[in-house]
Amino acid sequence: MATRNNAAGRLASAAAGLMLATAAVTLIARQRRLEEARLQVKRLELEELASRRTAIAHQQRMHWELLAKAIDDPSLAAVIDTYDKSIPAEKRRQYFYANAWYVNLYQLYEAGILDQEELFGRLREIFQSVVLREYWEASKAQRATLKQSSDEARIGLMVDGLIKDLDEADTDEWWVVGNPPSAQ
Repeated sequence: MATRNNAAGRLASAAAGLMLATAAVTLIARQRRLEEARLQVKRLELEELASRRTAIAHQQRMHWELLAKAIDDPSLAAVIDTYDKSIPAEKRRQYFYANAWYVNLYQLYEAGILDQEELFGRLREIFQSVVLREYWEASKAQRATLKQSSDEARIGLMVDGLIKDLDEADTDEWWVVGNPPSAQ
C-alpha cells in the first residue's frame, strides 16, 4: 500500500511539474507574441512617419514649383493672387517668394526636422526682412481663415507675437528678442 501511495505521490508530483512546465512554456510563448506585436506596431509607426515625411517633402516641392511658376509668369500669379490689387505687381511677386520661405520653415517644423524653439529662431531671423513683414501683414486675411486650433494658426500667432516683440525691442541685437518656446 505504501508503494502505491509512494507511486501515486510521485505521479501526482510529476503531473504537477508537467502542468507547471506547460504553464511556463505557455507564458513564455505569450510574452514572445506580445513582444512581436509591440515590435510590429513600432515598425508600422516608423513606416507611417517615413511616409508622412515623404508626403511633406513632395508637397513642399509642389508648393515651390507652383509658386516659382507664379513668380515667373504674372498671368499665372493672377490665379493665386489674393493680395490687395493696389500693391504693385513686383511687390506681390516678392510676397509669393516670402510665402515660399515661410512655408519652407513651417514644413521643416511639421516634418520634425526643426523643433518649435529652432523654428522660432529661424523665424526671428527671416522676419528681419521688411518685405517678409509686409508679406505677413498683407496675408493676415488668409491666416484668419485657418482653424484656430490648428498648428498653422498657433505658429501664426507665435509669429505675430515675435514681430510685435521685434518692433518694440530697444536693442539692435535681434537674435535675443522674444521668448522662444521651450523645445517640444
